[in-house]
Amino acid sequence: MRPHYLPSSHSPFSTELRREVAAYLASRQDHRFGNAATWLKAGSLLAIACVLFVLCFRAHSPATFFASYVGMFLAAVMLSVNSMHDASHGALSKSKWLNTLVMRAVTLPLGIEPAYWQARHVRYHHVYPNIEHHDLDTEANVFLRQTPFQAWHPHFRFQHLYWPAIAALSLPYINWIYDWSDRLGTTPLAQDGLLPGARGWALFIASKLVHFGVFLVLPLVLLGPTVGYGTVFAAYLAGQMLASSILLMLILGTHWAETEFYLLPADGRLPHTRDEHAFLTCCDWITRPAFIGAWLGGLNHHLTHHLFPGHGHRHYRAIAPIVERLARQHGLPYRAIGYAELLSSQQRFLRKMGQAPRSLSA
Repeated sequence: MRPHYLPSSHSPFSTELRREVAAYLASRQDHRFGNAATWLKAGSLLAIACVLFVLCFRAHSPATFFASYVGMFLAAVMLSVNSMHDASHGALSKSKWLNTLVMRAVTLPLGIEPAYWQARHVRYHHVYPNIEHHDLDTEANVFLRQTPFQAWHPHFRFQHLYWPAIAALSLPYINWIYDWSDRLGTTPLAQDGLLPGARGWALFIASKLVHFGVFLVLPLVLLGPTVGYGTVFAAYLAGQMLASSILLMLILGTHWAETEFYLLPADGRLPHTRDEHAFLTCCDWITRPAFIGAWLGGLNHHLTHHLFPGHGHRHYRAIAPIVERLARQHGLPYRAIGYAELLSSQQRFLRKMGQAPRSLSA
């Protein structure tokens, strides 16, 4: 049974919020998608990534190669944050085809399958955040205990210490485990019927081959004899781990910071609207200086994003004050915290979830 929220049409907050955001766009004669500045930013990051990748092959020392190669991954993940994320929500372009193309092209350096990532993120995480068995981002696993409803293991007592390693290795885990599990139909995504048939297999395999062929095999063949095969492998792993850490630190922590978690009741009904659920399960965080938020794809406005996932991130800085004002008027717990406070909240949460439940410690 899937969760059912109270209808948003019954919520004065939701009605006023949608009306004001629509008025904001109308007053600017604007639309919800990306604009020229969005594409210019993405083009700049793409150019930086390409230049750094070319420099890798012109490197005359292991240190120069390592720096340019890891820098390429940094530019690639920032490109993904600023374009692929919007595209996955249909908010980068009006064209569904262009959104799909951007997702597939931008994720090639990262190695993840965009169709599966999009489904997990848009169809499960966004619709059911922090709901046990429905939000696939917080599903039970042997590495982290992320909700009070999940089984406890003794090593979870140390998860607040080893959390950075999990963040760094999550992207390789998606590449090697999640994607292949989804492809073989052993996960909840099997019911979504993504990438069906031989054509789906061909696209999936081709994307994996391009990733490993271009970003690992090619540097090994051309640069291994000069900079060292171990250096190439180390640079690839370091780049993947850096990209993974950035993605996880931007997205997941906002759902741990003093938030609520839900176990679905027998009738599947939750006592609040989907908009109200967003306030209970995530928050915004503040960048200093403020302009940094624009280069983080607006993910610091994470609560605002959950309320308006179909709007391009360029709008979030303007929409967030509207959300805050109306939330306070309607008694909803809007929070915009500093990043240091966000990290402290993450640590408190991981420590709390790492403690043995009373039934085990008694």
